[in-house]
Amino acid sequence: MAANIEYKCPCCGGVVEFDSTTQQMKCPYCDTVFDIAAMQEKDEILNQQPADNITWENQSSQWDPRESENAFGVYTCKSCGGEIMADDNTAATQCPFCGNPVMLTSRLSGGLKPDYVLPFKLSKEDAKNKLRQFMSKKRLLPKMFSSENHLEEIKGVYVPFWLYDANVDASVSFHATRVRHWSDKDYDYTETSHFQVYRAGSVAFEHVPVDGSSQMPDDMMQSLEPFDFNEVKPFMTAYLSGYLADKYDEDAQQSVGKANARMKTTTENTFASTVQGYTSVVPEGSSVQIHNGQARYALYPVWLLHTKYQDKDYQFAMNGQTGKFIGAMPMDKGAYWKWKLIYSGIASVVVWGALWVLSYFFGG
Repeated sequence: MAANIEYKCPCCGGVVEFDSTTQQMKCPYCDTVFDIAAMQEKDEILNQQPADNITWENQSSQWDPRESENAFGVYTCKSCGGEIMADDNTAATQCPFCGNPVMLTSRLSGGLKPDYVLPFKLSKEDAKNKLRQFMSKKRLLPKMFSSENHLEEIKGVYVPFWLYDANVDASVSFHATRVRHWSDKDYDYTETSHFQVYRAGSVAFEHVPVDGSSQMPDDMMQSLEPFDFNEVKPFMTAYLSGYLADKYDEDAQQSVGKANARMKTTTENTFASTVQGYTSVVPEGSSVQIHNGQARYALYPVWLLHTKYQDKDYQFAMNGQTGKFIGAMPMDKGAYWKWKLIYSGIASVVVWGALWVLSYFFGG
């Protein structure tokens, strides 16, 4: 059996959890509150543990590499003795028998130990309220969706992120134009002047986030940004108690290409914003050199909500720090055409009124 950590309440023996409201550890059974620094001893023990090193010799049969892709570890719950099955990417979970939170130490030690954690600031109830607010603002949402959709699952997950620091030296060239119009009694004139514009400089980037989980859609994680790095804490397993957590399955080297692309695009857009006073500006070419790169490993808080409506699944996500909420929902086609006809009718009335005014004053 593999090892795991639980935080026991010294007052009643219950398993304490991280409380996002008080930013402290709280026992859900006797409501005793503990300062999170009091839990540091277990992290110090965790830091002393070497990373797993498991080798096999004299194998009598061939190992199918497909089996390792979905490898499961078996853990024993220290509260009820039940067996916990966790896939290779799970770092924190809950016992399916007693519901107590469990941190899997082998997924949080050695090279897998995060540098930072951004604690949850918003609770499960906050996520439910945000879902209701999100739905209330959608005019084209089927009326029955709000009342008939079933919240199948809601879970707080610490998502693994790589945070990149780097310096960028760049040069960008643009083709710009400036157009001037004038008229005399005989002709209308247009003069177009063409310019070659060049910008060069250096930009320093800090904490550019790229999620390190292949299970999390990149567009969803980027849509939840920004996360405020000023509120991150040095990693302690206590922050994970009561939540789920994944370890990265895409390492810093695999993820650096996405970070480079973000830094390159941001640099080019920043330089382009300085080219002003022209009618049009079109980038022609750029040279971007990224150096002094450094990556740090962090866990960021995300609430994931899964609903079902008319046998279809709908996924929502909320930034566990800021409350930013995203998700896709069904559209009421009848309401869509109703609003389209209303707006088309308003536009027609406005056009007809303008034509009537012109006709009244200018004749014809």
